[in-house]
Formats: sequence, C-alpha cells, structure tokens
Amino acid sequence: MEEKRKHPRVEIEEPAYVSSGGSVMSCVVRNISPEGAAIDIENPAFVPDRFRLVVARDSSVHECRIAWIQQKRIGITFVAAPQGPADPTGQG
Repeated sequence: MEEKRKHPRVEIEEPAYVSSGGSVMSCVVRNISPEGAAIDIENPAFVPDRFRLVVARDSSVHECRIAWIQQKRIGITFVAAPQGPADPTGQG
C-alpha cells in the first residue's frame, strides 16, 4: 500500500481521552504524527466527527476530525486551531 502521509507516524501506546460536548471517553493513541493519529477506542460509534483528543501524559489537546474507522481503531486528522482573535465577520 502506498504511503500518502506527509509525515511518518510514530508508533506509541499512550492513554488519552476523546472529549466532546461534555462527555469524555478513554482511548489509546497507537501512532501519531504532526498531522494526525490512530486511536483505539471501545465504542467508535459514539465518537463524533469532530472532537478534542487529550493525551494523558502531557495533557496536550488536539482538535480532531475523523478520517476513517476500522473496527475499534479510528484514524484522525488534527485540525489547525484559528490563529489570533476570531473575526466575527467571517472575512478572515
């Protein structure tokens, strides 16, 4: 299979949490890169399309969206947070 990622993933096994709308679910980060990660979670059906991933070790928070789901593994893409104050006009 051809590798399409810009950055190689680093294999890890770090406890983390999926956080969305006040609910929190534990998961395990299996691999990670600057652009995304793969997580294992018990109930992928309950994970929304967009959520926050909180890595337990350093409490780092990543805004995420789901790229794919295979059984209990979810591939996620990190979404860049807006830089600076939000523009209420939506003009950038």
